[in-house]
Amino acid sequence: MSRMSLSCVAVTLLVARAAALRQLRAALPPLKAATLAPDAVAPAVASARFRKGVKQVSTLGPASASPEMIEKLFLAGTDVFRMNLSHGAEDKLDASRIVRDIEQKYDHPIGILADLQGPKHRVGMFGDDVPKVHLTEGQAYRFDLDTDAVGDDKRVSLPHPEVLSALTVGDAILIDDGKLRVEVTGTGVGFVDTVVKNDAALSSRKGFNLPDTVVPCSAMTPKDIEDLEFLMEGFQGVTVDWIALSFVQRPEDMLELRERIKGRSNAKLLAKLEKPQAVEPEQLRAIVDVCDGIMVARGDLGVEMPPEDVPIVQKEIIEECRRQGKPVIVATQMLESMIDSPAPTRAECSDVATAIFDGCDAIMLSGESAAGKYPEESVAMQQRLVKRVETSARHGALVAAGAVGGYSPPHGATDTDAVVESAAQLARSLGAKCLLVFTRTGSSARRLARLKPGLPILAVTPSVDVARSLALSAYVYPAVLDPEDVDAERSNLFFRMLEAGLELARAKHLVDDPTDRIVCTAGLPFNVEGCANAIRVIEAGGLDCWGGQCTWEG
Repeated sequence: MSRMSLSCVAVTLLVARAAALRQLRAALPPLKAATLAPDAVAPAVASARFRKGVKQVSTLGPASASPEMIEKLFLAGTDVFRMNLSHGAEDKLDASRIVRDIEQKYDHPIGILADLQGPKHRVGMFGDDVPKVHLTEGQAYRFDLDTDAVGDDKRVSLPHPEVLSALTVGDAILIDDGKLRVEVTGTGVGFVDTVVKNDAALSSRKGFNLPDTVVPCSAMTPKDIEDLEFLMEGFQGVTVDWIALSFVQRPEDMLELRERIKGRSNAKLLAKLEKPQAVEPEQLRAIVDVCDGIMVARGDLGVEMPPEDVPIVQKEIIEECRRQGKPVIVATQMLESMIDSPAPTRAECSDVATAIFDGCDAIMLSGESAAGKYPEESVAMQQRLVKRVETSARHGALVAAGAVGGYSPPHGATDTDAVVESAAQLARSLGAKCLLVFTRTGSSARRLARLKPGLPILAVTPSVDVARSLALSAYVYPAVLDPEDVDAERSNLFFRMLEAGLELARAKHLVDDPTDRIVCTAGLPFNVEGCANAIRVIEAGGLDCWGGQCTWEG
């Protein structure tokens, strides 16, 4: 056949194809303008709550234990409520029940963090006739195991034999949050001799820190073990989502906690870093590796190491957590002046902003919400600070460059990383309003959160436990939906799940306009751990809509 004949055949085929396409288009319904479903009205809480990335953790206590106040703290921005078990565990059950009632009322997963006290070292008792002694710089002072004798200006008991045996000449002991510093000059059986390094008073039961000493003992005290058993057996159906261990020094401390739980709970485990030994690079890497999250507990950390080092260590901890995809909380003294004042200091505002710019997942209130005069105002102020930073041009530029905190996570380390990184980049390029992630274990959502994408991540999971734990991860807003509960054939399940996810995005007010775009990621088949292999872009108007036009109305 000649070249001319081939050209004629090709033209004939093209004409026939064009005619077939015209017939197909004529058979389709006309395009209709896309609209959002009329019932997609966000609850009053949604518009404000779903416009932030960094999460908020609030400690409950005497000032915030009532149902009314807990609800106010939730509406003001709290994503995770912390139960401080240092002051007893039994009374935290009622507060946890209230949190679950609020969760059900607003149909919004809320995290509960139970914080074990850990080893609290304290000096012994002074007598009623001499309740306090004043020590002077250069004075010799002894600590021993004689708990029967009251303290005086020469000695006091230190009822921790494991501490006395671990101390060596040259080690520092910081007492009463560092107000008194002594240095070990000699050791013996059941005592250590020290020299006082500064003028200060000393009284009964003052706590002490050991910045130079690793104490070879369990990080879990008998009280912690008792409280843990109460969480496992006595919380009467009210599960906690995170369990934090204090004064972690080494990865073995977290492994012991995990072993004691022995699969009795789905709670994630969080290490509180407040010892200098725990933040050495290799030790930090190992601790982050064996836990599910980290708290930068700057109170004791700031006592045990030079205060000028704490901001640097904070950044290093956050960076390591992002490298490993673990959520990280920055805590302690964030808005401490609001315990007694309705407004924070400017320095505190800068501190909160710095933590956000560093790339943390959450910021925490302690005494401000637990015992302060202005718990609701403190939470609201935190949310205002989060919103202000995250809507600033500077933060927006860092998000666009993928450089929040001056750190870019390594690319494509796993299949999941490759998919979620592509989804985040696609969302930035398309100006998407939301990322939709289907996740069984929460891993995909956490890997995406570490990228700080700058827009909400709607994480749809079949597990309520996973949803509640994800409340701690930046930008992640969890929802519970099991693919097995979706009425669809296997071949149509992905599309029905997309529709269900889209309905959730509308209900949570993550999209406002029919042309708002959502970048979706999933693993097919569903509910296979570690599977992430699909990306699709949809518009808020529906799966059959694009550019504001729809082929049909469903």
